[in-house]
Amino acid sequence: MLKKTITIGLASGLEARPVAMLVQIASQYDSMIYVENQNARVNAKSIMGMMTLGMGAGEALTVSADGSDEDVAINDIEKYLQGEK
Repeated sequence: MLKKTITIGLASGLEARPVAMLVQIASQYDSMIYVENQNARVNAKSIMGMMTLGMGAGEALTVSADGSDEDVAINDIEKYLQGEK
């Protein structure tokens, strides 16, 4: 299992469209992927769960992945959240 703290670099933060894209990225991987902040831990493949986080640009969250492709999953999620993808 890998865990990484990532600062959101998307200008709009985790609003509806960016959340939908993040869920699509996470869903490409076999690993179990979770996103957590100070208040909640949600499945990154669940659009409804992700929408409950309501995080803005500049806020930090922790992404954890457990599975055969956990390295690539966290790497791609980090790139997306930092606005590189």
